[in-house]
Amino acid sequence: MELRVVVWNAHGLRAGVAAAARALGRHQPDVVLLNEVGWSGWRLRRLARALDARAASGLRMLRWGVTNAVLVRPPWRLLRARTTGLPRRTGPRRGVVTALIGRSGYRLTAAGVHLGLSDPERLAHARDLTDRILPGLRAPVLLGGDLNEPPEGRAASWLAERLWDAFAAAGVGPGDTFPSRDPRARIDYLFVPGDVTVARAVVDREAAEASDHLPLVADLELP
Repeated sequence: MELRVVVWNAHGLRAGVAAAARALGRHQPDVVLLNEVGWSGWRLRRLARALDARAASGLRMLRWGVTNAVLVRPPWRLLRARTTGLPRRTGPRRGVVTALIGRSGYRLTAAGVHLGLSDPERLAHARDLTDRILPGLRAPVLLGGDLNEPPEGRAASWLAERLWDAFAAAGVGPGDTFPSRDPRARIDYLFVPGDVTVARAVVDREAAEASDHLPLVADLELP
């Protein structure tokens, strides 16, 4: 079973829903893990409609929200979703959106996360993910998002020691995703479990007009 996943920080969809839909639509993804989708929700809903996708996000939490989202396109189905908070030290509240998805007897969890701006906070987030949140999910987890640090950072290294970094495993071409017009840093990632094969991972360098980050596109082979 093949699965195409796109990981992207959409910069609040400020370039417009049409630009985002073009940037994503040309890849025909099965799953999109998004960061910074804006606070109102209407742009995310329009984007989901444009891609014929169902969306799960952390925008409607009662006490706080997180601007992460997961888009799922047919034939994959969105079965259920939840948002879990991460430890807060500075800046905006962070969390992870987890969506259980299914197709033809397959079950996976697609998890979109956006880590904090300080190194201690990012490491605390990574540890919370691997020690508390991910173990409670029954289906295998695909974890992706903006980590706000390069691969040698402590949080990215922590996650890469426990899951497979898709671009490190099968990346083609330059892996830098930020800033989009002159990318110099690889800070957007997809991590997969050991029984998922990464056939190819590539950064879409043609999407610079749609956000300040470039999308990471990964083709996976499921067991």
